[in-house]
Amino acid sequence: MGHANVSRAYRNLQKRLDRSPQGAPESETLFRILKELFSEQEARLVSRLPFRYFTVETAAEAWKKPLSEAEAVLDTLADKGLILDFKAGEERKFILAPTMAGFFEFSLMRTDGRFDARLLSELYHQYINVEPDFVHILHINPPIDRTFVHEDQIPEESFSEILDYERVSHVIDSASCISVGRCYCRHKMEHLGKACDNPQDVCLTFNGTARSLVDHDIAREISKEEAHEIIHRVEELGLVHIGDNVRNEVAWICNCCSCCCEALLAYKRLGYVRNIHTNFEAAINPSLCINCGKCAQKCPVDAIIEGKDDAGEKTFLVNLDRCIGCGVCSRFCPTGAIRMERRAELNDTPKDGFERMIRSAIDTGKLGNLIFDNYHLWTHRMLSRFINVLLGLGPIHKQMMRKQVQSRFLRFAEKQAKKEKA
Repeated sequence: MGHANVSRAYRNLQKRLDRSPQGAPESETLFRILKELFSEQEARLVSRLPFRYFTVETAAEAWKKPLSEAEAVLDTLADKGLILDFKAGEERKFILAPTMAGFFEFSLMRTDGRFDARLLSELYHQYINVEPDFVHILHINPPIDRTFVHEDQIPEESFSEILDYERVSHVIDSASCISVGRCYCRHKMEHLGKACDNPQDVCLTFNGTARSLVDHDIAREISKEEAHEIIHRVEELGLVHIGDNVRNEVAWICNCCSCCCEALLAYKRLGYVRNIHTNFEAAINPSLCINCGKCAQKCPVDAIIEGKDDAGEKTFLVNLDRCIGCGVCSRFCPTGAIRMERRAELNDTPKDGFERMIRSAIDTGKLGNLIFDNYHLWTHRMLSRFINVLLGLGPIHKQMMRKQVQSRFLRFAEKQAKKEKA
């Protein structure tokens, strides 16, 4: 596709975003989104930023600007929610927010009118829900998000099995900062005339991400008590907790409905291929079930279906290939016929965001982009391409490559990788 009216600045920014494990496939719609969020100068500068955390000094050097000018640009970008800033002791560090969960959401969490929310809602819907390319980021392994079970639906005898990182209550109680913001998904659907009646002020962020959003007036800081109250409120409404797929330093938890939520809509749209389920699954006790169908009505992913028992009588069954283990069906069962049981095979949840990013980069063949991410050096471009090609080869070709490539080159690449990680 030509995109004749797109400047080099926005083309370079799109390429920079697409080199990440999550990716940002080229599209006329995406270029319109980027033009709405970034000025042309901002697009040119952001396209030169590294993937990893960086300092003002790093940005100033990449941009050939004085420190004061570089910091002013970074402050503006952080105010817009396009980058996140963190305090590391006395040092301030930055990182470019991903598209999702990141600056797509942050732009619609704002309440100050900085962006045209209606236009962005239409563009996001087109890019994510209509066009076919971006939604396939949800195939990435490990996924960017996971479901958290409703804790009070875990049977007492199984509660000791639930691990801290599986519990929303632990995420809240261990957080250094908590904020609440407007729900991106329902806000977007509101502008499309499709929003449901569920509340919008229920998207929670935690720790460094929360602090950055609070400091830049994108979200409101709240107490742990208020966060627990929000969780109780959304559970009573039958919403699903979907959040950051890491064990430590969880950055966000959204409270999702099946009619508006991007994650749940994509899960169903792609044929239930995503591994976002909890380590629990629903089980129905036929002797207690009265076949009221309440569970099937409430299930957010259509995992409970009507069937026949051995006698040919109507009954309800759980499709475990679809069940995400949220606990919503159990909550609304009037007879207690549904219980949440521990899965035999547990998820391999990444330790933190860094591990998830590295594993995703390997899965998508983009590890070289993370190790050698200064694309203004020809050596980085060459080494990045080499690593990505090597990872994409089959086992036989990898062996041939090892024999053909001089060991001196491989040692050099390894030294560069270690230097970049330091």
